Amino acid sequence: MEDHNRPVTGYPAPNPNRYPNGYSANPPPPGTAYPYTAAAGPPPVNAYYSHQNNPYYQQPDPNIVRRATFLRRVLAFVIGLIVVFAAITFIVWLVLRPQLPEFRVDSFSVSNFTLGNNSLIAFTSEVRLTARNPNKKMTLSYDHIQAVVFYKSWLLSDTIIPPFSQGTKNETSLTANFAAAGSFLDRPAVDGINSERRNNGNVGFNLRVVSSVRFKAKAWRTRRRFLKVFCGDLAVGIQSNGMSGTLIGGPRQCRVGI
Repeated sequence: MEDHNRPVTGYPAPNPNRYPNGYSANPPPPGTAYPYTAAAGPPPVNAYYSHQNNPYYQQPDPNIVRRATFLRRVLAFVIGLIVVFAAITFIVWLVLRPQLPEFRVDSFSVSNFTLGNNSLIAFTSEVRLTARNPNKKMTLSYDHIQAVVFYKSWLLSDTIIPPFSQGTKNETSLTANFAAAGSFLDRPAVDGINSERRNNGNVGFNLRVVSSVRFKAKAWRTRRRFLKVFCGDLAVGIQSNGMSGTLIGGPRQCRVGI
């Protein structure tokens, strides 16, 4: 007869289907699901992330929410308008293909050029230019046209050219008259002019024209832009004081930019 009061002296017999660490030697096939049992109740809720148990959580103000929604809609509307406007502008540009006008100096004459030891300069000058509109579908309108004659970067004289308009594929002749009567010139400019006259009998002038220009194509037109024209290294033969000279080397093409 077995004694139930006898202490247990051995260990349970090992399960041949399990490893010593307790895991099964025959794992379930891949993809086996382990559903959460309904008897265990719903999954636990992390109290730290639950606003119901967070004493610092505050319900958002409805006015702030409505204001934020309104601002988002306004921003989306503005972005949409910008995209549409950019697309229309790009399409118009593809259709019209606007091109900058072209400028050329045809003649540059200087009369009674005098430069004294007291750094005073006097002369009269006439510059003839040709402005060309290369566009096939756009007309050009020029206004507030200012022309300036320089020696290097020193201003010698300036003048105003009357406004004008150009049709498509049109060329317009322009005349700019300059004069200086006893204008003071810095010593480096005086030395540079005298050096050029001694070396080759020429003086190199620069011409700059600045204008307000507008491109038009029937009902479509651009806002006015500042057009900048630069005609550099215009050599005029002036060997000595009191003499006159003309442009050497023929007409010169100018650089044009906006």
